[in-house]
Amino acid sequence: MTAEQPGLRIAPEDEVVELCRDLIRIPTVNTGGDDSQGERAAAEYVMASLHEVGLDPVLVESRPGRASVMVRIEGADPSLPGLVVHGHLDVVPADAADWHVDPFAGEERDGCLWGRGAVDMKDMDAMLLASIRDLARTGARPARTTTFAFFADEEAGGVHGSIWAARTHPEWFEGATEAVSEVGGFSVTIPARGTGAPTRAYLVQTAEKGIAWLRLHARGRAGHGSVPNDANAVVRLAQALARIDAHVWPREYIASVRGLLDGLSELTGIPYAAHDPSTLPAQLLHTLGGAQGFVLGTLRDTAQPTMLTSGYKHNVIPQTASAALDCRFLPGHEDTLMATVRELAGEHVEVEVVHFDVALDAPFNGSIVEAMKQALWSQDPGAAVLPYCLSGGTDNKALATLGIAGYGFAPLRLPAELDFVSMFHGVDERVPVDSLRFGARVLRRFLDLA
Repeated sequence: MTAEQPGLRIAPEDEVVELCRDLIRIPTVNTGGDDSQGERAAAEYVMASLHEVGLDPVLVESRPGRASVMVRIEGADPSLPGLVVHGHLDVVPADAADWHVDPFAGEERDGCLWGRGAVDMKDMDAMLLASIRDLARTGARPARTTTFAFFADEEAGGVHGSIWAARTHPEWFEGATEAVSEVGGFSVTIPARGTGAPTRAYLVQTAEKGIAWLRLHARGRAGHGSVPNDANAVVRLAQALARIDAHVWPREYIASVRGLLDGLSELTGIPYAAHDPSTLPAQLLHTLGGAQGFVLGTLRDTAQPTMLTSGYKHNVIPQTASAALDCRFLPGHEDTLMATVRELAGEHVEVEVVHFDVALDAPFNGSIVEAMKQALWSQDPGAAVLPYCLSGGTDNKALATLGIAGYGFAPLRLPAELDFVSMFHGVDERVPVDSLRFGARVLRRFLDLA
């Protein structure tokens, strides 16, 4: 952490890179199992960072090592509803052999800070810490009474983090109507109409798909591998997966997707079949570069096999076979998706729900969205700001159970050539240091305006 110097203000952008580097160097790897390293060390770092500036945060554990931190700062206008701004402290695993740098060294190279969590989401954690510390140092108050939370376990669905916190500590979030977190607010460079200059557009996440993590269990008749078997569990499972993979999920443009496509069409002059989602707007999506992958996943429901388990010996036909299925559904589609998967699985395959979470859809208007726009324009005048839907999920889902609408706004002004979206859970994850400093300035301004 940056040392205090009497009489010299340390602005958020002055320490955000160091804070992010320190957090990356704490390996909070979440495997989704009991071998996860836990977030306690990072939570203690957050606690120390907040204690240093005179705040009194709270640390709680849902189980040993699975630590989350909360601190609340009273707003300048007590008549306004409260706000939650949050991040998660855990990261997905990283195999050092695949990387060009040590994924937990927090190395700065080629103008970027490298490491697991640089994008997802210790960059935003660092922006939060830098902004909170600035509020405390200066005695300023955010516009609204704001709960800042740093959760455990987001990368495994939030059971030991945000879900647990919302259930056991709802008082933390009392009075809040909106929440802001990750995977939004980053820029993409959009080709302009004709011979004009490209436009930088910031994508604010206003919706996210729901999650259904399912396990398929096929049952059959065990037997010797040399004997024909018309009730082979492995075959039944394979046939179910083939049917699910071949199924064509119908496309639909929800409000956030339609808003994004309309905005892109206006910026580029490229038309699309707005009233015919069956026609893929490929030319328009191409203008998003690497970010188009996020958008493609929001045009329809999806069901992807991710793991297979069966058998114990080469010459034994097993009685059971199982597969993991990662399903993501658009708002309002949960019942249809589950019914479709069960039908496609067939009579010999049981569908077990391992984890289920809601889809979210918030409006792209109101004071909070206006605050995001103004904060971005304070640092990047003339930029476009567009809504979009996230194909994955965030801790905003847990807060939705308390009636809190969720947005994604981790502001980053990115170089046009950087394939940012591929950094999420990817190899050689990194974030430009200038983008971090930009984000710290924007987020701090947002807190004044929200």
